[in-house]
Amino acid sequence: MEAPSTDSSWYQNGDPRPLTEPFLPPSGLPLRDKRAPFPLRQLQSPQQHPSRRRRHPLLPTADEEKEEEEEKEEGERLPALEAAYASILAGLGEDPARQGLQRTPRRAAKAMQFLTKGYQESVGEILNDAVFDEDHDEMVIVKDIEMFSLCEHHLVPFFGKVHIGYLPRKKVVGLSKLARTIIFLVQERLTKQIALAITEALKPVGVAVVIEASHMCMIMRGVQKMNSKTVTSTMLGVLREDPKTREEFLALIKS
Repeated sequence: MEAPSTDSSWYQNGDPRPLTEPFLPPSGLPLRDKRAPFPLRQLQSPQQHPSRRRRHPLLPTADEEKEEEEEKEEGERLPALEAAYASILAGLGEDPARQGLQRTPRRAAKAMQFLTKGYQESVGEILNDAVFDEDHDEMVIVKDIEMFSLCEHHLVPFFGKVHIGYLPRKKVVGLSKLARTIIFLVQERLTKQIALAITEALKPVGVAVVIEASHMCMIMRGVQKMNSKTVTSTMLGVLREDPKTREEFLALIKS
């Protein structure tokens, strides 16, 4: 059998390869085995690339896991609370087994868990995940935040409005987060805790918090004054030291 031609002039000139001769690449070019695949770039799994790892849409987020854990803990404490409310009803001379009261201890226990859920929250944790860098140095005020909570002295409600203001130092916080800082505490303690949490999270020039609330322990019992209000305030930084800045804040929350 005649040896195939090794003339490669057609290859160099760009002419079609002659169909009558088998193709041999020019000398110096490697001959690839037709059975061997082309080399492919090795792909790595998302586990090898943490930056590309994606959460499966059906898997719970960290917040969802935290909520599930809290619900589990509440469920474990619920029987003890339910029994306590049954004892209270019995102590008042009522029959907890009466038709109208059969589910009352459980309802009251669940309501108390909801009203006191602030004990499981930290003002600092609420604020820290919503702090943003912003070149803003004018006063920021969120006023007339409606709130309700329980007085820890008598376990009866108090309700009213909260006014929060601060002078930022290149950092601001999401406005909705300020409204979420209202938790189950004594009003005087709550006012100061909100101010300190904002100071710690943002390092602002100054912070002011004012709470106006009506306490049912004064309206329903005791002195029974229907129109009485309790006003507490905490001023920190320039809002405490500079009378003009403080007056500006107080004027804006009253306007």
